[in-house]
Amino acid sequence: MIRAWLFVLSALMSLHAAAEVFTYTNAQGNRVYTDQPRGNAKRVPIATSNRMSANPTAAAPITTAKKSVVQPLFHYDMLRILVPEPDATIRSSAGEIIVSVTSEPGLQRGHRYRLLLDGQATGEPGLSPVFPLNNIDRGSHNLSVEILDAEGRTVERTANQPFHMLRISLAQKRQVKPCVAEDGVRPECPLKDKPEEPKSPFLRFF
Repeated sequence: MIRAWLFVLSALMSLHAAAEVFTYTNAQGNRVYTDQPRGNAKRVPIATSNRMSANPTAAAPITTAKKSVVQPLFHYDMLRILVPEPDATIRSSAGEIIVSVTSEPGLQRGHRYRLLLDGQATGEPGLSPVFPLNNIDRGSHNLSVEILDAEGRTVERTANQPFHMLRISLAQKRQVKPCVAEDGVRPECPLKDKPEEPKSPFLRFF
């Protein structure tokens, strides 16, 4: 009898989850299991089995994203502004100044200099370490220079270096040299400030 029950249980376990199982009691009083419905047979509920794939990793492949290689920033031992010197006073009626910078080692391949005046770029980055500027407003200003790599990243940057622009007006020029003009001595110059006129050698005969 025990063997018969073990056989029935093994048969139930081997049935597909979608198959139906029925049971009934035969004339001898024995419990019988079958997949064929009969008049007095009752359906046996079977829980759906949890099945796993034979290769679990195949169901959800792991994809590794290709990481872009980021090159580290190059380090310069020194970057500074040579001209003008810190806190220098520049005298120019047109507000002109020439800025010169240097780095150690020299500018690397793909790198560019960019000059900043009061925190704003004075132009596009370039290879030249000399920057001519003009029409700078009178007063105090700050200069700084930075080195950019090929990707536009800032490699090095100096601290702000102050300078002072003194724009001399025409009235101020006349106060310094009241009798001097571009074409000679001004006619409205006071007599006491006029330079002595050269004496003609012919006047001594009259």
